[in-house]
Amino acid sequence: MRALLALLVGIILLSCAPARKEPPYDAKAHPAQVDAWHQHRLEELKADDGWLNLVGLFWLKDGINTFGSGPKNDLVFPYANMPAQAGYLLLKSNTVELVTLQGVKVKVDTVETKKAIIFHPDSSRNPRVAYQSLRWNIIKRSDKLGVRLRDLESPAVRDFRGIERFPVTATYKLPGRFIPGAPDLKIPITNVLGQVTPTSSPGKVEFTWEGKSYVLDALDGGPEELYLIFGDDTNTKETYGAGRFLYIPRADSAGNVVIDFNKSYNPPCAFTEFATCPLPPRQNVLPIAIRAGEKNYGAAHGE
Repeated sequence: MRALLALLVGIILLSCAPARKEPPYDAKAHPAQVDAWHQHRLEELKADDGWLNLVGLFWLKDGINTFGSGPKNDLVFPYANMPAQAGYLLLKSNTVELVTLQGVKVKVDTVETKKAIIFHPDSSRNPRVAYQSLRWNIIKRSDKLGVRLRDLESPAVRDFRGIERFPVTATYKLPGRFIPGAPDLKIPITNVLGQVTPTSSPGKVEFTWEGKSYVLDALDGGPEELYLIFGDDTNTKETYGAGRFLYIPRADSAGNVVIDFNKSYNPPCAFTEFATCPLPPRQNVLPIAIRAGEKNYGAAHGE
């Protein structure tokens, strides 16, 4: 009986507790904060390791993969100053070795060399090869190994004029609730290559829009953030057709989150055909229009 009375008292106290209030919206500070975040993002896109300078993606076959500017190479690097035949990449036992021909001067992690291991399955290092303004390294996607090629003098960087965005508004800065998932939960995430990868999901985020509740599966975005890959009714018309990305702070001790759709941004595939972007899982395609964040990249170029 005492336990029942205690439970009833607890319920009454909770029902009488004041509702959690959001701090008043700051119409100057919030847009300024989002603008600063977006400016940093633009600088990252233009950086040497950004997405704008990608000029090639070449999947390797077992054995010798010749490279150079000549059309008969296995990997044709589109660069006028590259020798017609520059060398080869040897893929053997999931290890990639770089070998260059006489007179071709390349650097691996700033050290000039003629031969070097540039990928090993047991190493966390991912050396970068440099030849004049070109940079390349090995990427692994499921069971595939490939060469990601960059040109630091790419016209895409030189001609970049920014990304058109929706106006920053309070409307799309939404309170939400974090719903923890089962321990070690993984959900299938498909990329543009059609590869499916089980990916860690700490849980879901729930928010309300125009009186209706919506839920998005969240991915692990690091110790302080959750990562959302989502689609919505603006895709292909106003925003990138394959959805957008968004990072949000992890929940507070009460399970509250803030979903600021004003920071929604385009995946790398919006800028280059040489990226391997993840796609929104079916359950993360919202049946509403999220007119916040970045618009499709072509919109800024009149395309």
